Amino acid sequence: MDETEGKPEPVDYDKMMIDLVEGKTEPGEPGHNKPKYDWPRHTKKRTFVRALEGTYAHLQNMVKEQPRVYHTSDFKWEGGPQSYGKPVINPMSVDIAQSIETHIHAFAPGGYNKKHGHMNSAVFYVMRGEGYDIHDGEKLPFEAGDCMIVENGCVHQHFNSSDTDELVTIIMKAKPLFLFMHMLFQKSASMPPQEPVPGWEDYKPPEDF
Repeated sequence: MDETEGKPEPVDYDKMMIDLVEGKTEPGEPGHNKPKYDWPRHTKKRTFVRALEGTYAHLQNMVKEQPRVYHTSDFKWEGGPQSYGKPVINPMSVDIAQSIETHIHAFAPGGYNKKHGHMNSAVFYVMRGEGYDIHDGEKLPFEAGDCMIVENGCVHQHFNSSDTDELVTIIMKAKPLFLFMHMLFQKSASMPPQEPVPGWEDYKPPEDF
């Protein structure tokens, strides 16, 4: 007997998100009349690890010439409508810190983002607000000033638990190192919501980050 008989086909949430963003859904299909919120770091070609080419002297001088301070206001928010991300330090946006990725994430009151997992661990610092994470089914509450660890291979999702205040976090992880070592597994278990939180349809991410 075929063990797959009667089982539903697995859902490719990454492809669904890309198709929705690129407007490939047809009239009558789920999502055809929803607003398009683009998450380039999930849907566009990216540079995960840069090539190191040239002489030692050239590479050393290149690093020395790079700025040490980066103003988050120089980078644009992406995504929406319930959460927004701002990539700041990564191999694609700056020519320094090849081994680390850092980005800011903001959530509307009551907002959340997609459920996903990856092989690299991550550190979250909560700068504003309160919320909770679900890690492999376990609920972990946090508030401003807390640090949270996402362990390797953990399936997780982030939530803003406040109905009135936004949640802002900064995320630091060594993803480029893991990808360089060909530890490539990263997958979405659900898509980000495409509808705003009721009552917060006009939410925009903070201007002071």
